[in-house]
Amino acid sequence: MWDTYYTAGNIEDVLEILDREGPDARIIAGGTDLVLELKNGAHSQIKSLIDINRIEGLDFIQERDSQIYIGPTATHNQCLVSEPLLKYALPLVKASQSIGAPQIRNVGTVLGNLITASPANDTISPLIALDAALTLRSKDNERVVKLSDFYKGVRKIDLSQDEMVVDVHFKKMQPNQKGSFIKYILRQAHAISVANATAILTFDDKGFIKEAVITLGAVAPTIVRAKTAENFLIGKSLNTQVIAQAAELAEQDGSPISDVRASQEYRLHLIPVLVEKALTEICNGDWAKYDPEPVLLWGKQTHFFKPTLRTFKHDAQAAIKTLINGKEYSLATGQNSTLSKLIREEAGLTGTKIGCGEGECGACTLYMNGLPVLSCLIPAPRAHQCEITTIEGISDGEDLHPVQQAFIDEGAVQCGYCTPGFVMSAVKLLEEKPHPDQHEIKQGLAGNICRCTGYYSIIAAVEKAAHEISGD
Repeated sequence: MWDTYYTAGNIEDVLEILDREGPDARIIAGGTDLVLELKNGAHSQIKSLIDINRIEGLDFIQERDSQIYIGPTATHNQCLVSEPLLKYALPLVKASQSIGAPQIRNVGTVLGNLITASPANDTISPLIALDAALTLRSKDNERVVKLSDFYKGVRKIDLSQDEMVVDVHFKKMQPNQKGSFIKYILRQAHAISVANATAILTFDDKGFIKEAVITLGAVAPTIVRAKTAENFLIGKSLNTQVIAQAAELAEQDGSPISDVRASQEYRLHLIPVLVEKALTEICNGDWAKYDPEPVLLWGKQTHFFKPTLRTFKHDAQAAIKTLINGKEYSLATGQNSTLSKLIREEAGLTGTKIGCGEGECGACTLYMNGLPVLSCLIPAPRAHQCEITTIEGISDGEDLHPVQQAFIDEGAVQCGYCTPGFVMSAVKLLEEKPHPDQHEIKQGLAGNICRCTGYYSIIAAVEKAAHEISGD
């Protein structure tokens, strides 16, 4: 899929490589979109990937004066527990929580979501509503671009081949502002938006709307403003009738297409539905409700990757040196493939399964430095100088892990193909939340699909393991 893989140690080296290799090089952060596109044959011109995950300090979410800045490697799960975002940008937090499943949110980045530039990408809608801007750097230049101007069409962006996006920034929401993000998907979790909507309203001291911003996702080639509805809301106070009228007007600014997720007609139907829900949340105060302890699958850790002090290059002659289940490996091949194939085909550890190969089923879940990831979407060279734990490594070597034993006791296995991924997610869930309720169990396992058991026995197994581990 690529010829050369760089693990970058600083931004200057990244910009130097981009300047030198031009269209042949591409930056990778999370890679949950890019790796899948490469596997499917897209971007045939890319010869080199530049991994920025181990550049120290790029995962920042910071307050600076009246603005918030988010760095290139800040993940969606980091957004869920970011105090500045919870306080000043709640619509972005809710959009981040709606993306994928915990394993996706553990590596997928906010800036990567913006750069992929699909109109269905969830963080674009709230960030445009927040009037966000991007800082772009090249070897010899730096410029700032409004996010709303960054998009030129479906997956078309104002980013030169030698440029890197180094932050996205926006003004903090003020006490007189309220905002909501609403998304419609075809299942309860881990699905792409059929359509989404963000509403941010600014009120005067008498409760009348003095500014309204409504952005719509997946209903046009780029994120669009529902300006007809926005103009209607100015000077009004929210009530059921005003909300209904504004929602109906919002449909005028959408121009959706039909695709595999929905027809054009259905998306047009969804626009007023979503806008009405967003405005209703603001009206009744539900916009501020948020789970203060979301399931992250972090266990007891908060940091996972050690920064590197220098940039190093992986090619066909370089070995991937990694620690797998406590044993050192030096793997000379597999550089241009995924972590799942490296583990199975080069290290010979076949407990990790490859199901969909697209980050949908969770069968390939393993831990990278303690962080649950979907190994079918992780480039193999990222394992260099990392610690990997697979299903073979979670027990003490004598007895099964309590989660494994509980799966046997509860009959939570039929064909067994998905079981390693479920077990890995459940083990990390119980590290993080020793006494999860059923909702938390479902959140923790949202990235894992089973085609046999109907899930009831799997949930029962996790509950049983929780009791066994805690001694209750």
